[in-house]
Amino acid sequence: MPASADKVHAALTSEQYWKDRIEQIGGPSASVKSITVGDGTIDVVMTQAVPEEELPAAVTAFKKGDLIIERTESWGPFDGTHAAGTFGATVEGAPARITGTTTLDATGETTTIALAGTTEVKVPIFGGKIEAMISEQVLSLIDNEQDFTGNWIAAQGNG
Repeated sequence: MPASADKVHAALTSEQYWKDRIEQIGGPSASVKSITVGDGTIDVVMTQAVPEEELPAAVTAFKKGDLIIERTESWGPFDGTHAAGTFGATVEGAPARITGTTTLDATGETTTIALAGTTEVKVPIFGGKIEAMISEQVLSLIDNEQDFTGNWIAAQGNG
């Protein structure tokens, strides 16, 4: 990301950033359920929905209606070159969850955010196929969120 790590971390730990992000790219019925801001830290809980008509048959076979996803993201303090966090997601009414860790690292005036996580769907036979679909959707969502973050920082005049 073409912004300094302190500015990226400041965005990620800003309540306004999360409100703007969910409003602009959260999708239909998206909302921020809670934001807890500490001293250079944040814990966010949000919900997002995937309309039933956009879901593959493997998902609608076991889950009718829109897919309601509760996401969590937390960021710890920034030490000048590094910050760490966690993320997660659960699907309402389905045995699916995503968990992982995030790191933010400074490299001059650019910032690298890395994620490592697992997707687990406890559905006989279809679980692996659904895990792959969810992972693909989440990776696409994360790409959009990274683009949003860079644009949001630039719009604040802090790029």
